[in-house]
Order: sequence, then structure tokens, then C-alpha cells
Amino acid sequence: MKIAVFSTQAYDRRFLDEALAAHPQGRDITLEYQEAALALHTVALAQGCDGVCVFVNDHLDAPVLEALHRSGVRAVLMRCAGFNNVDIEAAHRLGLFVARVPAYSPEAVAEHTLALILTLNRNTHRAYARVREGNFALDGLLGSNLHGKTAGVVGTGKIGLATARILKGFGCRVLGHDPAPAPEFAELGTVVDLPTLLAESDIVSLHCPLLDSTWHMINRDSLARMKPGAMLVNTSRGALIDTPAVIEALKSRQLGFLAIDVYEQEGSLFFHDRSGDIIDDDVFQRLMTFPNVLVTGHQGFFTVEAMREIAEVTLENIACFMDGRHCANEISH
Repeated sequence: MKIAVFSTQAYDRRFLDEALAAHPQGRDITLEYQEAALALHTVALAQGCDGVCVFVNDHLDAPVLEALHRSGVRAVLMRCAGFNNVDIEAAHRLGLFVARVPAYSPEAVAEHTLALILTLNRNTHRAYARVREGNFALDGLLGSNLHGKTAGVVGTGKIGLATARILKGFGCRVLGHDPAPAPEFAELGTVVDLPTLLAESDIVSLHCPLLDSTWHMINRDSLARMKPGAMLVNTSRGALIDTPAVIEALKSRQLGFLAIDVYEQEGSLFFHDRSGDIIDDDVFQRLMTFPNVLVTGHQGFFTVEAMREIAEVTLENIACFMDGRHCANEISH
């Protein structure tokens, strides 16, 4: 079986090749790596392939899926958990097999969330740059204790639970909100409605899937409900946040700090070296002017353990399709 792997970086090749070599059916699978993202104008790169393997910023709307189907593609393998970039209804109408990696090292994202919180709170990024220049002054580096603060976790899935465990370990009072709260959360904190969480939390951390109901859940109204000066953290999906509304909240000082590992329009920016380019996204550029904003380029998942698990599960999903057996990770309609 031949698979076109889109949006590949050197690290994707490393871990997929390792998983391929170790898989019992590895000799029956050929991976064709493509640096390009999947879009309508790059569908031709999948010509002659039985499936495509894609990532978070590849586009799989109905026209792309139809073009893939015409070229002989019968399987779509997501090497990520989210699938909001796939038109699932169109995929099932075309008879395409679609599978994902539903959970991979939730601690990886949870730990990155805490890294963002600690960095922004204690200004370690600014301190590092100062000391490198021989400046040991402490002015402007004042932080606050996390111990005793209230942290709100929006979304109590595996990553949300892992984040809540760490926050509790820091001595935080933990609040949680989820339409279907995980029973395990009861041991970590208190489940409340979203307005209560926003009003009482010193830190609000988002761990939700991107759905119609969660799109721009952080907007002008929800920001107004937050405790003045609170910190907002998003390591989940960029479109959970209305970025222009967040910029206004930062300007008015209603929002005290922002840490994001994802961005709604990240597709043309993240996972590539843009240091020599002119970035013409004015919203992103405005965001980067704030000293109380910290941005990382969608690296929350990026640990050895998580990358190995993503590769291994992706290969097993391919094997399930090849064998025609039940796949627990298949996305149903």
C-alpha cells in the first residue's frame, strides 16, 4: 500500500520510518513524503497512492476529497487528534476510510501548557535574554506565586485532566468546565459553569476540540466576564479564540496575560522558518507587540514520546485499513 504523507518535516520522517521498520506489515507499506501541505492545487502529489497521511493544517474539504477519490485514494490517515479540517460528511459519502490518533501523550501538551504559564508568570524568557547581555537587573521581572491561585480548565478530556493534575500539584484551586465532565476530575477540582469559571479564575486554560459550539468561545463577551488581569492560555485549537477581541482586551488591560501555542490563521505561518520573510498577517503582528503575550509555534505535542505514539498508531491505522478489520480510531459519520 502506498501512502502520500503531506506536510512532512524531518522529524516526521524520522519517527514514521522507525515505526515502519518495527511494524509487522511495514514491508507492505510505502510512504511517499511530501513537504507541501495538502490542498486542491497539491492533490496531484497523491496520484498513484492508496491513501494520504495528513496533519492539522492540511485542507480536506469536499473538493479536495473528491479530487483525491478520483485519483484512486481510498484512505485518509490523520496523524493528529483533531479532524475539524476534514469534511467528514463528504468523506463518508465518497466511501473514504478516515482514522486519527485520538490521544497521544496528553502529558506532553499539559506540560507545555505549564511551561507557558510559568514562563509568562515569572518572565523567564525576558530574564534569559537579559542575562545573556550581562543585565542582571530585576526590574520588570516581578511574578506571582501559582500556589493559592485559582486555575480554570476548560475541557476535562485527557489533556485537561493531565493539566489539572499538574495545577493541583502546584497548590492551585482548580475549577473545570465541560459539557460532559470526566468523573476523574472530581478528585482534582470542582466542576462549574463557564461564566463562574471565567469570573473566578486567575488562569484560564483551554483544552477543547474545535466544534461549532466552541468556535470563538473566547470572545468579547466571555473576555468581559473574566477576572481583570487574568491569564489566558490556549494549547488546543486556534479558533477557540477571537484574536481581535483578545487584542482589544489586552489593550484595555482587562486581560493581563496571553499564552498561545495555536493561532487561528497559523496555516501559513507555523511549522516553517519565516525568519527571512515579511509576515503580512497584521493581526498576528499586532499580537506580537505586547510584552505580556507569549507565542510558541504549535509545539505542545512535540516530545519524543508523543511523536513515537503518533507514528505507531498511524501505522496501525493503515494496517487496519489494509486488512479490512475494525479500526478503533476510525472517525464515524
